[in-house]
Amino acid sequence: MDFNISEENEQMRMMVKNFVENEVEPYAQQIEEEDEIPQHLIDQAKELGLFGLSIPEEYGGIGLDTVGKCIVYEQLGRTHNGYVSLIGAHTGIGSTGLVRLASEELKQKYLPDLASGNKIGCFALSEPGAGSDATNLGTTAEKKGDKWIVNGTKHFITNAPIADVFTVFALTDKEKGAKGGITAFVIEKDFPGITVGKPDKKMGLRGSHTSQVIFENCEVPDENVIGEVGMGYVSALTILGEGRVGLAARSVGSSKKLIDLSIEYAEERKQFGKPISQQQAIQWMLAEMETETEAAKTMTYRAAWLIDQGEKAIKDSSMAKLFATETYNKVADKAVQIHGGMGYMAEYPAERFYRDARITKIYEGTNEIQRLIISKNMLKGS
Repeated sequence: MDFNISEENEQMRMMVKNFVENEVEPYAQQIEEEDEIPQHLIDQAKELGLFGLSIPEEYGGIGLDTVGKCIVYEQLGRTHNGYVSLIGAHTGIGSTGLVRLASEELKQKYLPDLASGNKIGCFALSEPGAGSDATNLGTTAEKKGDKWIVNGTKHFITNAPIADVFTVFALTDKEKGAKGGITAFVIEKDFPGITVGKPDKKMGLRGSHTSQVIFENCEVPDENVIGEVGMGYVSALTILGEGRVGLAARSVGSSKKLIDLSIEYAEERKQFGKPISQQQAIQWMLAEMETETEAAKTMTYRAAWLIDQGEKAIKDSSMAKLFATETYNKVADKAVQIHGGMGYMAEYPAERFYRDARITKIYEGTNEIQRLIISKNMLKGS
């Protein structure tokens, strides 16, 4: 693995870094208070091409490799997590399936608008009865003539309230189940029979909205099947694998930001006549935060590099997601501790990052599921 960043990726890193620091970060508190991302920040992200990170240039995107995307996600992770969640859900699991698995016809139809951000994508897999057990889908799709009729309910779907294009997984053969009986579809918000529920009220990630998506005899053209009929579960694993590496990179960025905030506060805050940064207890916390974050960063970029080499990297992606999100939560906890009472106050970023960190251990595959994936790849006979 080459640890040197290409000139193109370094330029992208600096562009996103400056954008985050100068344009997004000044609005972080406003996003938190209003639970809404200012439209001009979305428009600026479009102008920078951030909605087309995963989409090849021939369809209007930037077409970054996985390492390149992680470099961008790491910088985005340094600001409000709701903002990066909106973009990350679109550029990651929201569009990766179309890029990797869709027919040329579907790519031509949907990718240019997704790349420009004129249309927003999302990934609809989770259901009330199928969260960690994604094989237990209740949503069904029945072939009738040249259409599929989809029925069922998805929930906790990031970007659903603003999405135009849904990557949806449905059971097409109950007997086969996950082994050849789940199919992926691309469904537009205007198709007959699709209803998007009210935004969920959540602990964190304000500005990034989730909701239920209900399908009642929703008619989907046969050509809107993504990949092969029956291979949807395999497709989901492929899409989620790349998404987990992206989430790991975002978690590394957030951890880095918390470390910077903690150092700044520790050097300013005085107790017993001197800055608390001179207290060994604080120094040890900072050392642990930095060490674990650097380890998470190395693990993340190695998984990304393996994917770019054509490897499946299923175990490596799960390890990166597991370790980076666990690290983010530990770093957030220590950051609040270093800030003391101020870390519990809503006007300090540490409090917001602390709440936002918690979901990273749950979505895109719980960390318990990541442990199962890792161990099964270790124990080949299991």
